[in-house]
Amino acid sequence: EGRVEVYHDGKWGTICDDQWDDRDAEVVCRQLGLSGNPKALSWAHYGQGSGPILLDEVECSGNELSLDQCKKSDWGQQNCDHIEDAGVSCDPFTGILCMAASCGSREQAAEGTIRLASGHRPSEGRVEVYYNGDWGTVCDDGWTDLSAQVVCRQL
Repeated sequence: EGRVEVYHDGKWGTICDDQWDDRDAEVVCRQLGLSGNPKALSWAHYGQGSGPILLDEVECSGNELSLDQCKKSDWGQQNCDHIEDAGVSCDPFTGILCMAASCGSREQAAEGTIRLASGHRPSEGRVEVYYNGDWGTVCDDGWTDLSAQVVCRQL
């Protein structure tokens, strides 16, 4: 958790909190390789930065891999002061994340928990999701490398 700073054109700078929300925080957490419950914080919650404010009006859908893929103002175009520096908290999931060896079919799990089953190693296998009291498989229609990346990050 902390104030979000980005590196662009040879310098570090902050992001203004205009339009800043949990979907933006989700992208920041993903970009940093952190799984958790993303939370956007505004009004320099983690203290005011110094130097340039590099981004403003960031509007992510929440599915992007990096802030660069989100709708935003042009680099350096902003109408903010550092009292509006954006922050993020990526707290760990409160639900259970399972690997096949540690989650039996009768074990209680949080709704939406995923696990890998029938793999030769803990890091591979069939993707299963816990829903409505049961483990089920995931259909591969439309499955891409991006889908696999999301699963790996969640595990």
